[in-house]
Amino acid sequence: MTATISFSPTLEDRLSSSPPSSSPLRLSLAPVGPAPALLDGAWWPRSRDLGAELPALTAVLDPLWGRITRVAVNPTHWPVVPRKVPVAGHVVKVGWFLAELDPHELLLLSYRMGRWNLLVVPPRTDPASAAWLMAAASDPLGTSTASRLMEEAARLRTVSETEPPHLPGRTACGEPS
Repeated sequence: MTATISFSPTLEDRLSSSPPSSSPLRLSLAPVGPAPALLDGAWWPRSRDLGAELPALTAVLDPLWGRITRVAVNPTHWPVVPRKVPVAGHVVKVGWFLAELDPHELLLLSYRMGRWNLLVVPPRTDPASAAWLMAAASDPLGTSTASRLMEEAARLRTVSETEPPHLPGRTACGEPS
């Protein structure tokens, strides 16, 4: 199952420290499969403000996964981790774990339905890298952790920046094709 994904944020969205209320949620979820993957999908928030970002995320996930009651994060990339966040008529309790939780992951718990792990794509990630990360994290056969996917995305970005541009009509050796 995949929710709305927007890969073309405006310059205003990129510079804004809080999410625009009319922008679609950037979320990709793995389809339900026979074997559980390490990640259940990816979320690309517009900021590192959990209090502002969690209400939109839980509004989409509550009907799909049951009411989200708790969220856990690693505080490495979150400047402030609120203890509670009011969302759509209820409160989501937020906790943090430094050593036990991947710094690029968000753990969501639903009282009746279970737990889910989402890769958190950093807010200022370029759209091409974010698209790759969201697709990789939503692979139902995925075996990579959130941090491994972030490392692979960084490696791919470095490779693409150091490779010479491909000239049309030439092979990799420079010979005419």
